[in-house]
Amino acid sequence: MRSQLTTLCYIEENNSYLMLHRVSKDKDVNKDKWIGVGGHFEDGESPEECLVREVYEETGLTLTSYSFRSLITFVSDEWPTEYMCLFTANGYTGDMKEDCDEGILTWVPKKDVFSLNLWEGDRWFLKLLDERKDFFTMKLVYTGDTLKEVHVDGKVVFRQ
Repeated sequence: MRSQLTTLCYIEENNSYLMLHRVSKDKDVNKDKWIGVGGHFEDGESPEECLVREVYEETGLTLTSYSFRSLITFVSDEWPTEYMCLFTANGYTGDMKEDCDEGILTWVPKKDVFSLNLWEGDRWFLKLLDERKDFFTMKLVYTGDTLKEVHVDGKVVFRQ
């Protein structure tokens, strides 16, 4: 069974994020969405090891500077609960791959990210990544594709 522990990273450069438009796989919970890069833990990996491996596999870049920013809990009526370690990064070496198996990699100015087709919960944590410098926790509760609740640092901040 696949690990329910994942990483996600927003690599920053020139006031832009490296975004992944998930268009390559037919069966993909993120189909047609724009997200950061990352993926599922392999057995025995730490969050940092998973992050560095997944970013390299998807982008060809080797991270040299990154920060663990948040732990996000995803609850859904359609898939098992997922725990995601959210990172930002601002240092890397190497050249970006031409082809990514997951979709299309694009540098997107931060000011334009919210105009993309994002998960509604991603909008909440992307806003906090910009507003806060400290570590935070978040719980996102979905019914289907609809965001029903958002908890930040243990407190309900949105309920539909």
